[in-house]
Amino acid sequence: MQTDAFLSGKDLPFEYVAEGVKRQLMGYNNQIMMVKVYFEEGSEGYVHSHFHSQVAYVESGEFDVTVGDETRTLVAGDCFFMEPNISHGAICKKAGVLIDVFSPMREDFLGENQG
Repeated sequence: MQTDAFLSGKDLPFEYVAEGVKRQLMGYNNQIMMVKVYFEEGSEGYVHSHFHSQVAYVESGEFDVTVGDETRTLVAGDCFFMEPNISHGAICKKAGVLIDVFSPMREDFLGENQG
């Protein structure tokens, strides 16, 4: 299972995942997945963990990010990395976008409109 080689962001559907949070699946195969996540100010990516490795790039905005027991404020150009099964979450301080990359891909993100 995988996406096409070329994808246009304007044509990709959004999935609303929490109040003030929506995401687009930007491309994936079984080994890797990129997801663009839009946050409104004050919205939250609740603390959770999963067996996937993940790295997130702050495209825009400001976020208080917690990985394990440490919290830092991150802005555009920053990134953070989560090893498998480590607790992590983010609170959006200024509206922005995170680009998440997972390995392996997040099968739980695939819905009827995807892949």
